[in-house]
Amino acid sequence: MTPHSPARRSPARQNPARQIPARQSPARRSPAASGRVSFATRLQPFAATALALVTIGIPLWLVVATAGKSRGEALIPNLTPPAHWHLLENLGEVWREGEVPAAFFGSLLVVVPAVIGVLIFGSMASWILARRATRLNAVLYALAISGIILPPAVVTVVLLLRQLGLAGSAVGMIGVYMGIYMSTVIFFVTGFVRTIPVSLEEAAQIDGAGPVRVFFHVVLPLLRPVLATATILVCLYVWNDVFYAFFVVGGRLDTLPLNLFRVAGAGLYLNNWHLIFAYVILMSLPLVVVFAVAQRKIISGITSGAVK
Repeated sequence: MTPHSPARRSPARQNPARQIPARQSPARRSPAASGRVSFATRLQPFAATALALVTIGIPLWLVVATAGKSRGEALIPNLTPPAHWHLLENLGEVWREGEVPAAFFGSLLVVVPAVIGVLIFGSMASWILARRATRLNAVLYALAISGIILPPAVVTVVLLLRQLGLAGSAVGMIGVYMGIYMSTVIFFVTGFVRTIPVSLEEAAQIDGAGPVRVFFHVVLPLLRPVLATATILVCLYVWNDVFYAFFVVGGRLDTLPLNLFRVAGAGLYLNNWHLIFAYVILMSLPLVVVFAVAQRKIISGITSGAVK
């Protein structure tokens, strides 16, 4: 290569910083990737099942096992299974000797009108409170649901029923139950009504429907999920109630809980724990039927009415 020949240029050195690729930050591990969290996650279903067995399974087994024993075996209720099952015999004896049919119809006489009344009137009040967003309605809603945490004055209620001439009657007992559990229905139904599109009601009003017709033909059919939830709760409270029925009815009307309270100290059920637990099973069967019919709508009613 001659001195005058052009020198071949070497390629320009690139900046070393440009050649090194940018260092990527390490990916964050998800909680499931951690061994401890994954183990805890897998353990949760077993812990929930064990808790349910302890809190529900053991008392349920105690009731069924004691109801299936003879009188000698049931003198001291325990979790041991009976040597020979006498469940059907004990249920039949309770049904015949414990005046269960009369007490059953007495409970129906109080529970059915109370539940239907509190659902209808509570739904009407919830519809108004949900659709008319005013300060007055907000105050009324707060007062309406305050009955969930504020206990009713039993003495005042009894004195008021005596003044009205309703003490010791089924009508007075129905009114007491409706007043006590109206707060529960309003709490659930008001939140659910707010999820119903207003356009459905406006379309019915354009077609000439009045407020009563709009409620019963448009709004009320859409409240089935939350009303199923409220039905279960109110039925559970009213069906098993002894305290208010004892003070209001005073033995003039025989219901299943009052009948059990009365005959538990009588000669038939004295120290007969197998008959007492058999009576409890008979008294719980209607609630099991109601729960089996409405259980599909219970979860949707709770989430829609209480969360939204």
